[in-house]
Amino acid sequence: MTRGRRVVSIIGATGLVGSEIARVLLVRGFPFSELRLFASGRRPETSADMAGARFPIRPFKLGEVVGSDICFLAAGGDFSRRYARAIASRGATVIDNSSAFRMDADVPLVVPEVNPQQIKKHRGIIANPNCSTIQMVVVLAPLHRCWRLRKVVVSTYQGVTGAGLEAGGELAAQSFAVLCGERARVRVFPHQIAFNLIPHIGAFDENGFTLEETKLTNETKKIMGDQTIDVVATAVRVPVFRGHSEAVYAEFDQTADPILARNILAGSQGIMIADDPGEARYPMPHMAAGRDLTYVGRIRRDPACERALCMWVVSDNLRKGAALNAVQIAERLR
Repeated sequence: MTRGRRVVSIIGATGLVGSEIARVLLVRGFPFSELRLFASGRRPETSADMAGARFPIRPFKLGEVVGSDICFLAAGGDFSRRYARAIASRGATVIDNSSAFRMDADVPLVVPEVNPQQIKKHRGIIANPNCSTIQMVVVLAPLHRCWRLRKVVVSTYQGVTGAGLEAGGELAAQSFAVLCGERARVRVFPHQIAFNLIPHIGAFDENGFTLEETKLTNETKKIMGDQTIDVVATAVRVPVFRGHSEAVYAEFDQTADPILARNILAGSQGIMIADDPGEARYPMPHMAAGRDLTYVGRIRRDPACERALCMWVVSDNLRKGAALNAVQIAERLR
């Protein structure tokens, strides 16, 4: 692949992540000579407005991807497992947003602020990490380089758009129904999400952890390049449309100073400090929605352990948690 203008394809362009990838490409001025948008569903739209530009959307056919330099997959794990390698074999570098290849030894799992060197090692496919993992490692990596991370205990509070296009509609419909004194209809989630919290994202394993929690554990170790880091996660779906929040407890090898941590993070790429509790200033999903940065605040030391810090991390799950990270990977391709 040359560094000049490229042919770019997005498969799953009618979904939340695929359409967001298109908008991010346009807003950031990605140098494409052609942008091909494909729907993976049965009833694709004929066209879509992306950042003020109108693009046709075609049903996916493998032959129509030929000639692409970069192909973003935003159509789910089953689709990726079926087509990603075939697309890569036809000359495109595939950036896959699903979990299909994240833990494969020969597929880089990349957050550009953390491990950009892994991009060069790809063999046709690069995996985009889970949304909740991305925002956490963006914050932890600079601190890990300073004090070496030993253990992470994280509780996530994840907005409904992480569950797909229909989830936002369900939250809106249920909220309206409850406020009108009617019964909330449940389809997308296992329980009512409006005015409720659901500690269940993904299937449970034999140890009682959900798939989302396992992703946080395994992906963090791979991205950070350190299998000795202990990660324990609890993932919770909350009635927020857009944005994931995380309460992170991080224990290091050395004494961790909150003031130095703020200074390190303030000077790190992609991070915004919002940390003045006296002025009620701390990260919130409303603050992060539609923005590219990862916000961190409530940085404080564990009184019982001078090597541990507590913090609150928030990011837009569709931007840095998905589309932006994927585009940042593409921007670094040569």
